[in-house]
Amino acid sequence: MEFKRNILVTGGAGFIGSHVVRLFVNKYPDYRIVNLDKLTYAGNLANLKDIENAPNYVFVKADICDFETVCQVFKDYAIDGVIHLAAESHVDRSIKDPFTFAKTNVIGTLSLLQAARLAWDGQWEGKRFYHISTDEVYGALKMDGSFFTETTRYQPHSPYSAAKASSDHFVRAFHDTYGLPTVVTNCSNNYGPYQFPEKLIPLFINNIRHRKPLPVYGKGENIRDWLYVVDHARAIDLIFHEGKDGETYNIGGFNEWKNIDLVKVLIRTTDRLLGRAEGEDLDLITFVTDRAGHDLRYAIDSTKLKTELGWEPSLQFEEGIEKTVRWYLEHQDWMDNVTSGDYQRYYEDMYKNR
Repeated sequence: MEFKRNILVTGGAGFIGSHVVRLFVNKYPDYRIVNLDKLTYAGNLANLKDIENAPNYVFVKADICDFETVCQVFKDYAIDGVIHLAAESHVDRSIKDPFTFAKTNVIGTLSLLQAARLAWDGQWEGKRFYHISTDEVYGALKMDGSFFTETTRYQPHSPYSAAKASSDHFVRAFHDTYGLPTVVTNCSNNYGPYQFPEKLIPLFINNIRHRKPLPVYGKGENIRDWLYVVDHARAIDLIFHEGKDGETYNIGGFNEWKNIDLVKVLIRTTDRLLGRAEGEDLDLITFVTDRAGHDLRYAIDSTKLKTELGWEPSLQFEEGIEKTVRWYLEHQDWMDNVTSGDYQRYYEDMYKNR
């Protein structure tokens, strides 16, 4: 079968990546979607069981830092578009192991950029390199109602955000130096199904289910802007197809919550859906020593994306949280499999035998 487009999605077995892969495979049957993922601890092919046999879907187990393999993937599948999501993304892990974050997020991105440049060889028409970044590159906001915009000065405060900031600069440098057709997006905190349970929302839902402590940094005063992952995937689809080369777009939920207030909403919602007295697990909240370099507030201004391309979030936060909590409670096998590590051993064995 000849495909209209051949899109490489990196990190497509991860949280956001799996939602993007699913959307593109289902929405564009005339596109071939090549999912390249190293399958580290956060990559799980069980996230894509529903589309793994689709005729327009291909999975390649590889490391984005392996330049020769990346170049071969471009050649084998005639890649004409890249949606780059593969990254180390957990701040606490970056504090403990900054080298891994620098390697994956910076060198891995550079590997992809150079492979795209060589494969496309100046034939930019119909090509696109789309790099997904984070609002954390901007640093922290004051409690004054201000927002991050596309022109906010970069001021990363953690090894994770510093590595992402560096990768953003490389993407823009390849556009300015070589003419590579790139777009960059910086998004706020995502939540929804299939998120690895080291992140706050799935971790706390699972802990509430098992009545384990809920560790809240400091006094829980840190504020984050929350975006439902399906809405983020919709935005990625729109920007990939209609965004302007060389541009940056911020993607946010216009949805700020203090951590402590978010935790209380999670407790009340989870308790209710478990048939417990609403709020009976509030005593699980445990305040712990604050994270080093913990930014106080993030908030994204998505006005440019709404004005130029017409995107806006589809869900109110209360509806999104209800759907998210319900999903995790209804997919306890998935959660138990992930938290036990069994999924990794299963897929490691699968690919050893191929």
